[in-house]
Amino acid sequence: MTNDHPHISRRNALRTVAGATLAGMAGCLNSGGRSGTSGDETTASDSQRPLTRVAVDGTTLVVELSAEADVDQVNLIQPNGELFGTRDVATGAQQVSFEIGTAYEPGEYRVVVLKGEENVVETSLPIQPSLSIVEMGTGRNQPEEMWDDSSDEITEEAFVTVENQGSGPDAITKLLFIGDVPYPSGEEGTNYADNEDVSGIYDPQSDSEVSKLIVAAGDRVTIYSSRSPFAFVPGSGTSCKDEQQSGEFELILETQVGETQLTKTYSIQYSASVETDDCEMTMREI
Repeated sequence: MTNDHPHISRRNALRTVAGATLAGMAGCLNSGGRSGTSGDETTASDSQRPLTRVAVDGTTLVVELSAEADVDQVNLIQPNGELFGTRDVATGAQQVSFEIGTAYEPGEYRVVVLKGEENVVETSLPIQPSLSIVEMGTGRNQPEEMWDDSSDEITEEAFVTVENQGSGPDAITKLLFIGDVPYPSGEEGTNYADNEDVSGIYDPQSDSEVSKLIVAAGDRVTIYSSRSPFAFVPGSGTSCKDEQQSGEFELILETQVGETQLTKTYSIQYSASVETDDCEMTMREI
């Protein structure tokens, strides 16, 4: 039987009888840029079998066992000491997995391998994302960075490159531009900053707005705006004038794990133009 997230005590979850403990050895499994690979793993030496490898692969924690392993259960313990889930080990099976998704509690997780009521071996590994904004730009100025550099609509959109240098996955749930952009995400523009049903994230594959974008450990991804933050719309945000203008705006990414925000502030300059939508924009991180 398999159960996820039952509320039981730490003592019962661990079934702590004298057992050996593996020392976690963190190792980077990702060379960067390849989706769905893990950021940290624990690997057992020959003398530490039956547990041979524990790693986060995309949004899944994978536990690998040796062919000679004589065990029947694997438990995953959360950082708060509560049981995350249990997996029965079928005879001859060499792998079990736990889908942690992007709504897990970040921190140190423990994997406990059991034979009956005996704690055979256990190990731990950190599962913690660490996202950072690498680059931001617009389709107007850098069309080659967009999903389709020949489309007219990309001139109104933006791209943001994000990197996850942590050991666990995360998801970006909202993309916001607040301040002196042509069509901001707040009340002076599209006004979706406080709308939980709008992410502002465009997915080229589905050609639609998506609720979130998953960033696995070790991955670098590019996300695209879907609400035209750099479109000049009469009566909204900033429009071109016959004199130069300058201002500031915040790029904000909301994330799911830990419900945190990534923010960067940029200065923006508009060249003079007799047309309200024909000035040049230059941006610089502050």
